[in-house]
Amino acid sequence: MIDYIKGQIIELTPTELVLDNHGIGYSILISLQTYEAFQLKTDAVAYIHHYIREDEELYFGFATKDERELFRLLISVSGIGVASARMMLSTLTSEEIRQAILSENISKIKSVKGIGLKSAQRLVLELKDKVVKGEGSAATELFKQENSGIAEEATTALVMLGFSKANIGKVLPGIMKDIPNAKVEDVIKAALKKL
Repeated sequence: MIDYIKGQIIELTPTELVLDNHGIGYSILISLQTYEAFQLKTDAVAYIHHYIREDEELYFGFATKDERELFRLLISVSGIGVASARMMLSTLTSEEIRQAILSENISKIKSVKGIGLKSAQRLVLELKDKVVKGEGSAATELFKQENSGIAEEATTALVMLGFSKANIGKVLPGIMKDIPNAKVEDVIKAALKKL
């Protein structure tokens, strides 16, 4: 599985990015958010969602892990495909999407081209609890700190051990505050005592 592709920007349009990585040009579909993030850059890291169907194979790229996590959460909803999710991320910011889901703002979600009333209602119904629990957010967005890399690694490990992001989100900020220079394993051990 490809997590990211790092390389030189060869082409950049509002919908597509071509990254050269060691002589291989990767065609990557992007949202308007990602386009704006990469506009003034010559090199980029695109976080990849690899989409494979019988008749097609596509790379969807994102400027941040947070945007990719939200994209994956959106496409988990029945009736919301990759094109609709990309359109949502091009029309609204990640935070606007989360707020619209949390506040059950159907009209804001419906304002996205291709999203009708039933799809908007389904999005709110299926994702509200998940957004509240922190799903669809990268760990760095949950724990905005200088040592967010350690927080992200610890979160990933704890999720793999079976704990929810919501519960991890309750204990990790306190641990990170109490032990600011802790190693990943120290943070995990401290979290296991509190979870």
